[in-house]
Amino acid sequence: MESKIKSLNDKLAKAYLGGGETRIKKQHEKKKLTARERINYLLDDHSFEEIGALVTHRTKDFGMDKQVFYGDGVITGYGTIQQRLVYVFAQDFTVFGGSLSETHAEKICKIMDLALKVGAPLIGLNDSGGARIQEGVRSLGGYADIFYKNVQASGVIPQISGIMGPCAGGAVYSPAMTDFTLMVEDSSYMFVTGPNVVKTVTNEEVTSEELGGASTHATKSGVAHKTSTNDVACLEDIKTLLSYLPQSNKETTAQLPYTLSNEIRESLSSIIPDNANKPYDMHEVISGIIDDNSFYEIHKDYAENIIVGFARLGGRSIGIVANQPLFLAGVLDVNSSKKAARFVRFCDCFNIPLLVLEDVPGFLPGTDQEWNGIIVHGAKLLYALSEATVPRITVITRKAYGGAYDVMNSKHIGADLNYAWPSAEIAVMGAKGAAEIIFKRDIQSAENPEEKWKEKEAEYADLFANPYSAAERGFIDEVILPKHTRRKLIKAFASLEKKEMNLPKRKHGNIPL
Repeated sequence: MESKIKSLNDKLAKAYLGGGETRIKKQHEKKKLTARERINYLLDDHSFEEIGALVTHRTKDFGMDKQVFYGDGVITGYGTIQQRLVYVFAQDFTVFGGSLSETHAEKICKIMDLALKVGAPLIGLNDSGGARIQEGVRSLGGYADIFYKNVQASGVIPQISGIMGPCAGGAVYSPAMTDFTLMVEDSSYMFVTGPNVVKTVTNEEVTSEELGGASTHATKSGVAHKTSTNDVACLEDIKTLLSYLPQSNKETTAQLPYTLSNEIRESLSSIIPDNANKPYDMHEVISGIIDDNSFYEIHKDYAENIIVGFARLGGRSIGIVANQPLFLAGVLDVNSSKKAARFVRFCDCFNIPLLVLEDVPGFLPGTDQEWNGIIVHGAKLLYALSEATVPRITVITRKAYGGAYDVMNSKHIGADLNYAWPSAEIAVMGAKGAAEIIFKRDIQSAENPEEKWKEKEAEYADLFANPYSAAERGFIDEVILPKHTRRKLIKAFASLEKKEMNLPKRKHGNIPL
């Protein structure tokens, strides 16, 4: 009996090394870790408990019965990150290229079930060549089983995917259905069909990196929420992200100790330029409001005309959605609407309050936007905010024009509290364009049309290029000085902590996809 156990331990040790010490050394030189090293780095020391270490595949065809490895290409189990329970799987590329077999999928599904039962985050470290072709439809069925469980877990527990190597074909859809996807630069990629197939079908010459590398998905497709320089940085990013999230939809995020003191921030008073057409960096506004160095941006390099991310305010975790005047003047377009809508829905799923910082001149005009569905994509953000039941607060820093005013968490779509700075302009459109339409005859008949236009522009601006008309109607709860914003928000979010809403009974809404 002892000899049998020793033999098993020897085999397990070999499997744990993922190809031996030489392999590990080479991976370190390339800043690429083995599956087990990734788990050990991600979790608290000595906290990992493995499940299914002795599982092997069941395939007898194609000589597979002579190639048997314990674990079958994936390490699964649970442990803690900063003393919080998490469930994790890490695909091992050194075993059949990390390819997914029937038993490989069963192991992943088992820990997904456990994570759902106990209400704990699920973290997947993907590094796989795709389906194990020797198993045919059984492998495909395994993917479908995982997809189904991703959907069951959606909105119940946080799901985070780290793409640490190749992720192709059917393998890409599980990360796509998780809440956040993080990729490693220069060593990971995701695509449905690879460069060879692309060349055969479309005659396009493209590399794996160009087609589905981290940079591509961070800037062009929006598939990657964040990129990291190497495996270690990616794992650190996962830890940081997790710190802003609750364990499940039944909990709220842990509040860090905080004592309210002098929360006046004079720096906020000088950010908005005197010229309404001059841009400024909304990151400066965010930094002046939140706890020091607490902003964790999501989708930083995608649709840069809107900013989304997590932060802490008085020790509380909040989600921030903010127009960015530095890019496209902060307008809403197809990509920014999708980006913000997805983030809003995540925060609403997991009881994370929302702060919206608004400086939006409207929706981006043009045939490109209209033909690519700005109507339906803009409606996604409108729907997401209208549906959200978490505490929602808006601060209008400058422009709030047209339909974009409605969409950006206005009082009319259920925002709890809406503040405006004195520099806010709330109107159907800018004063110049509005004057041209309203006073067209007066301008045309004037001796000096240009001078008359400027006169009427100033008249319209006096009426609407300020927050007071909206405040008189109750659409704005208070006009506040910029320096008081942080203090107001800390107290406001604290007052909304016990917010509850009774919604109409329904199976689910039909968001415009």
